[in-house]
Amino acid sequence: MSALVRPRNGRMIGGVCAALAQRFGTSTRTMRLIWVVSCLLPGPQFLLYLALWIFLPDESKAPAPW
Repeated sequence: MSALVRPRNGRMIGGVCAALAQRFGTSTRTMRLIWVVSCLLPGPQFLLYLALWIFLPDESKAPAPW
């Protein structure tokens, strides 16, 4: 699995779904579909997305791997 960073390419809004797709080895389209479907359920999905957007480092600002 790769590091959890927001990629520079493949973003739509904040790059959170693209980062999660890279991390778990799925396509960005699949991850976005999962996120949209999860928004139909009750819960703090939008707050979680905003938190990940704030706390996940950008790919250009992420520390280099060992």
